[in-house]
Amino acid sequence: MAASKSSKRLRSADEVSRDPVLWAVSVSRLSTLIGDVVPEFGDRARIEMINLGFEDAVRQVRRRAGEECDVLISAGSNGAYLKHRVDKPVVLIRASGFDLMQALSRARSLSDRIGVVTHETDMPPFAEFRRMFELPIEQRAFVTAEDARNRVAELVNRGVKAIVGTGLVVELAEQAGVSGLLLYSADSIRTAFETALDIAGLVRGIDSRERPAPRRAPRRGGGPKPAADGFLGHSEVAVQVREAVAIYADTDATVLIEGDTGTGKELVAQALHQASGRAANAFVAVNCGAVAESLLEAELFGYEEGAFTGSRRGGRIGLIESAHHGTLFLDEVGEMPLPLQTRLLRVLEEREVLRVGSSRPVPVDVRVIAATHRPIEAMVEEGGFRRDLYYRLNVLRIALPGLARRRQDVAMLAEHFLQAGAQQAGEVMPELDASALALLQAHDWPGNVRELRNLMERLAVITRASGQLMIDAGLLQRHAPELTARPAPARLTRGSARRPDRTQLQQALQRSADDRAHLAAQFGISRTTLWRWLREAGLQ
Repeated sequence: MAASKSSKRLRSADEVSRDPVLWAVSVSRLSTLIGDVVPEFGDRARIEMINLGFEDAVRQVRRRAGEECDVLISAGSNGAYLKHRVDKPVVLIRASGFDLMQALSRARSLSDRIGVVTHETDMPPFAEFRRMFELPIEQRAFVTAEDARNRVAELVNRGVKAIVGTGLVVELAEQAGVSGLLLYSADSIRTAFETALDIAGLVRGIDSRERPAPRRAPRRGGGPKPAADGFLGHSEVAVQVREAVAIYADTDATVLIEGDTGTGKELVAQALHQASGRAANAFVAVNCGAVAESLLEAELFGYEEGAFTGSRRGGRIGLIESAHHGTLFLDEVGEMPLPLQTRLLRVLEEREVLRVGSSRPVPVDVRVIAATHRPIEAMVEEGGFRRDLYYRLNVLRIALPGLARRRQDVAMLAEHFLQAGAQQAGEVMPELDASALALLQAHDWPGNVRELRNLMERLAVITRASGQLMIDAGLLQRHAPELTARPAPARLTRGSARRPDRTQLQQALQRSADDRAHLAAQFGISRTTLWRWLREAGLQ
């Protein structure tokens, strides 16, 4: 990285005009850290800081739609908010396990009462790591800015004096009178910038030596398509999934992706988009189970000014309109409330959106991909999902196998995740010996590929701290006892329409020491579904 600072050669106007244009969007304490890293990339890109957040940032990006920008860089809840609302690629700054260890070390020097508050997409393995080593650290996750405020207030009320988290969390902690420590490091930001430069090169059609290359027109059929390379594996079922993606990318027909939690449904949806003629346009993802029912309608369909109390002046377009000419990915569509299913059906049949509070439909051109971990056919029979919508979604179908059905892919996937973690940290990749691989391949993987990825990240952190370069069965059993533990008898079956009542949920929370990731695994549901259950029960 430092070499980029010392490059003093004056570049021609043509070279400068080919530089990628990156916008770094942050309104929190993270802005200062990003600003420290920006000069290191000054001779490789034109970088602008946008010190705005959430709706203000979205409005600014849309207002400047005619200006040159290849990729946005952001983090946490602000980055997740942008990703679903702008038509440019968004690279998220992600904290590594080493970042977390450093932040916790600094927090420990300030107080014995420590809390960690992260956005729901950050640091998923930490809950299991904390539980396994019985670390006296309070952990919380948030989705919205208001959630973050509530989580911080909750920890302060419990006597926590130092809180590690995102930039937003750090500011909220300091406003509450306790110490706030930023989760991210300069290395995490550098990694995000490198990723953004790679994406910008693809967007601009420039190779790594900055030679101009012809831009490819969006494909509308004909010619080979890139397969879902991210769906790794040599097993027959993995090959079948990649073949289905290559075939279905040729059409705009609706696709229904079914599979248990952690099997890679969004990965396959993104592969379908990237291999299609819509790849140059937006991929808009919305998790139907992560947004409160009262907000989901406005999020999806948008609203007119004055449509309801608190609506923004001038109204707002919804996520469906944001996907115009692109792809709309409806994750966990089985969680969508029945009234909104009716409105979604109209979008699919009429290809138009009616905003909340409006009588004028807006035409939209979107390709819809839906995904669910629940048995939609059974829900239809029980009246929990509209039959006509099911038939409209189930035009093309991809069933993703659980990892237990593709055990021969476990070794490849494990080594891939270890290598990715090592590259991010700039370390040598630890190896898995034959005894460790045998243990991994014998496990049933109820959390599927996500569980394997999280375990490999945990092992990467442990081996990096200890200096070990070989992972054997003994080390694996010490740090991953779940591989040989018996399955919990209370686990709910996939797709069960019944949920625990409020008392049962509260008792389960207490038994798990408020470990949301572990509790979701016990119930056999996603963390977003658990979040919705808790919110509706008044426990969130």
